[in-house]
Amino acid sequence: MRNLTDLIKNWLHGSRDSEAKCFRENQECEGAFDHIDRGICRVPMDKIVGSVGRYHDFDSQFKLKEHMPADRLVSIKRAMQQGRALPPVKLYQIKDEYYVLDGNHRIAAAKSFGHSDIRAKIVEFIPSSNTLENIVYRERRQFMDQTGLGHAIELTEVGQFPHLMAQVKKHKQFMETAEKPGITLDDAAEDWYRSIYCPLTEIIRKGRLLSFFEGRTLDDLYAYISYHQWEKGRNRKYGIGIDTLIPRSMEAFREKMAKMKKEEYPEMLRGITAFIMIAAEAKRESRIVDRLFALPEVREVHSVHGSIDILVKIELTRDLLTSDAEVIGQFVQEKIRQVPGVQSTQTLIPGQSRIKTA
Repeated sequence: MRNLTDLIKNWLHGSRDSEAKCFRENQECEGAFDHIDRGICRVPMDKIVGSVGRYHDFDSQFKLKEHMPADRLVSIKRAMQQGRALPPVKLYQIKDEYYVLDGNHRIAAAKSFGHSDIRAKIVEFIPSSNTLENIVYRERRQFMDQTGLGHAIELTEVGQFPHLMAQVKKHKQFMETAEKPGITLDDAAEDWYRSIYCPLTEIIRKGRLLSFFEGRTLDDLYAYISYHQWEKGRNRKYGIGIDTLIPRSMEAFREKMAKMKKEEYPEMLRGITAFIMIAAEAKRESRIVDRLFALPEVREVHSVHGSIDILVKIELTRDLLTSDAEVIGQFVQEKIRQVPGVQSTQTLIPGQSRIKTA
């Protein structure tokens, strides 16, 4: 009875989930008919998801189905174990997915051995349907084709890759004039990626900015910050401390980063000092002082006489794209005003400070 139940369950779910994906179906869905020969390269195994003509013969993990003869698969596995050279498989590509045109058994064997990638001859089919994802993808492919860069850059907004292309061209002009006359666009792009793009993305990563932008990528933040810093040059009400880390000139930033090792890159964080004056309920001052002093952000707590009862010095850290007022306000609301006995607070932010050392 249990076997019958399992059969019915499998039938209800259909066989599609257990099959490799069908290239023709995805091709129709994406309108991907124009194609480009991408040559031979190594393709990650986990990106190979389906087949052009034999998707019925393999499951979604590219394991040969039980009704299929295993002789050829066994033969190819034996050849791989013996270290024999096998020709590259042939794959069709639609965006970041690959489908096997020739070499289904070689893919199955390589996956069974846990290989991370495989040598393949690629023909890419370009999606034509105008979804947001497809428009961004086509912009990315155009950028990669023009620059020759093989590094993954994942942007989520339309119109950002042209800004990166403008940076590469501007950097090429600089290098032609100042460093390497006759430099190719490909070489200039590689230098841009290594000496400008990577250092800035590392600074952004160290600043933990990505946690504030749900659904965005590190590359998105690079595009936003670099555009406003180097192209638009917009004056900012907040975050002006970013200029101390990232000069207004892209080439000045490159020169600055060239003098540093990766571990020396600055964090995109800034310290804030503020003083909080607290009015407290009578007879609770001592407990409030103890609770506040236990907070890691609190540096000093003083019980005072006068119109206020407690004076607190706090030191906070913020990223360079938010304001002092936001960070201080959140801390006061969530950490100080929640302490039982605190009646009201007033915040003082120093404008100019002088501190004597001991």
